[in-house]
Amino acid sequence: MSSSLLRAVTSYIEAQGGGQGLFPTQISSVNIMRSFDRRPPMRQIYRPSICVVIQGSKQILFGEETLHYGAMECLAVGMELPATGRIVEAGPDSPYIGVTIEFDLAIMRDVLENLETPPTLPPDSGRCVFVSKVDGPLADCILRVIRMNEAPQAIPILYPSIMREICYWLLSSPHGGKLCRLVLPETNAARVSRAIHLIRTDLARMLRVEQLAEAARMSLSSFHQHFKALTSMTPLQFQKQLRLIEARRLMVTENASVTEAAYQVGYESASQFSREYSRMFGVPPKRDAMNKQRLYSQYINRKAQNAYSS
Repeated sequence: MSSSLLRAVTSYIEAQGGGQGLFPTQISSVNIMRSFDRRPPMRQIYRPSICVVIQGSKQILFGEETLHYGAMECLAVGMELPATGRIVEAGPDSPYIGVTIEFDLAIMRDVLENLETPPTLPPDSGRCVFVSKVDGPLADCILRVIRMNEAPQAIPILYPSIMREICYWLLSSPHGGKLCRLVLPETNAARVSRAIHLIRTDLARMLRVEQLAEAARMSLSSFHQHFKALTSMTPLQFQKQLRLIEARRLMVTENASVTEAAYQVGYESASQFSREYSRMFGVPPKRDAMNKQRLYSQYINRKAQNAYSS
């Protein structure tokens, strides 16, 4: 199965013109990554998704916890979290190749409700994140997702059923309880997710922690405890990271200036923004945006080519 999956993904990449970088697919929630080089750490938001390594290996840092996953393994992320990822194994003859598939939480919730034996919930304090093998039926699902790009007209009809299968195999795995904590309505993970949604809804607004605890329907002390256990940071630290990541997106994808991006995400001082941005990403915002814009333009061109060919 691993060789079939590698051939299918490589064939798709070459059909898109080859090279390296991020490759969009005909499915908006599915992207492919190929790199001929090891990549330095990159801070970004990880959405609820499964990140499958086909070849090479990757590391991801959540707070003080580092997870490593290699060929035919996946990282499953059950809630929106800032994290630092980097490619640690790649080369010209054996590039890193990975596939990211965002979850459809409505489908996951429906699958969970129909399981004859729901997964056992783990202690409700750790993150909704785990590394697992990709083999058997789950590997077959990933292969069919890639091959579906050959028949774009089938995607709206068939892709939801494959997503149901992916959710089923993950929820039925030994780690399934970590994922279902997000879609069950009254777990602490789901409650904290409501607070995160409130933060993301208006990043420029300075929210009091009391407002976030109220949105999560938790006491202030309980909210602090569970928020830090799930995200490895305080709510204010979390908001700051989201602001900086969103500012980078504005500069890269919408060509906002450093000052415009700073004010749009709630900073009153552009100089303070630049200092905190440089501290988080390791480079000044303007230089970082210019470096990322080239990669983004490449991705947009590939996306336009996909739309034209379909």
